[in-house]
Amino acid sequence: MGKKLYVGNLSFSTTDEALARTFATFGQVESANVITDRYSGRSKGFGFVEMSSSESADQAIQKLNGSNLDGRTIAVNEARPMTPRDNNSRGGGFGANKSNRNGGFGRSDRGENNNDSSSNNN
Repeated sequence: MGKKLYVGNLSFSTTDEALARTFATFGQVESANVITDRYSGRSKGFGFVEMSSSESADQAIQKLNGSNLDGRTIAVNEARPMTPRDNNSRGGGFGANKSNRNGGFGRSDRGENNNDSSSNNN
């Protein structure tokens, strides 16, 4: 069974192919992916390499962690499983109270109640 490795502090110019070539000296590379921003396409500065055997992965960690790749000192570790994300926490937005999701027009936190019938000018 293979082992997936995390590679951090990559140069923004490092490609999937360059990453695969670097790790191929230690054994068969199943996959090599530099993670990119989905909107800009720019590298996020880290990636993952999957080696075909645990022995070759361990050797790559030992030899490449702290080494230089494309002018940067890279960090190579065994990848940790992805932790589940909290789907209830949404970033950004305009003034929504995260606990009760009251935002936008007619917000009660500003003392404005648009449905107040006592303020009619009869």
